[in-house]
Amino acid sequence: MGSGDIDKAIYGTRFGSEEMGGRIELWRVLCRHWFSKYISIDSCTLDLGAGFCEFINNIECGKKIAIDHNSSLPEFAEPEVQCIVAELDQGLEQVPEGSVDNIVASNVFEHLENREKLFRCLRLASRALKEGGQIVVMQPNYAAVRARFYDFSDHSLPLTEKGMAEALAASGFEIERVIARFLPYTTKRRYPRWPFLVRLYLLFPPAHWVLGGQMFVVGRKPRASADAPR
Repeated sequence: MGSGDIDKAIYGTRFGSEEMGGRIELWRVLCRHWFSKYISIDSCTLDLGAGFCEFINNIECGKKIAIDHNSSLPEFAEPEVQCIVAELDQGLEQVPEGSVDNIVASNVFEHLENREKLFRCLRLASRALKEGGQIVVMQPNYAAVRARFYDFSDHSLPLTEKGMAEALAASGFEIERVIARFLPYTTKRRYPRWPFLVRLYLLFPPAHWVLGGQMFVVGRKPRASADAPR
């Protein structure tokens, strides 16, 4: 059984149809009231580890690309989304160098098998980004969730917000923002599900410190210096 088939089996068990409907509503709100602050309407955005495409289907931008190893990816993506069915690093290799404005990696790096895979993905992400482009990472913060990190059988690489920022910096990114506790760890419990509650949650940072189990980190690819050799 391949990794994509394993994911199908896991997610079929983890998310029922009712919960999937709630996740789509959640991502509509997150895209409209949070991610839109980072992603311009005319930009090219790549969803790295797109899963069910809840993010890339709902974000407003000029060009959309989704990478995931799940062979069902094209079934989840809207028609305007360019789908690349491949492992993360292999998919990034297929993206033309310097062609992407934004890369969003939501709940994906914790599934990598080791730090070597993480650094390879970050190097390839930098290659795909334009100068001044950004990578936005949202994922479980091991410092906040501890042993609950392993409540999910596909989690293998624990990171804190400091470790994630360090990995990005070591890969050549300038760190622009680090939020140690942002969204709750899982949509399966203790989550503001109704759209108006999600909006209130986003507007009230003290709630993040109570409920937040995921980090939010933004790194930017530096622009070449005007006097640097070309």
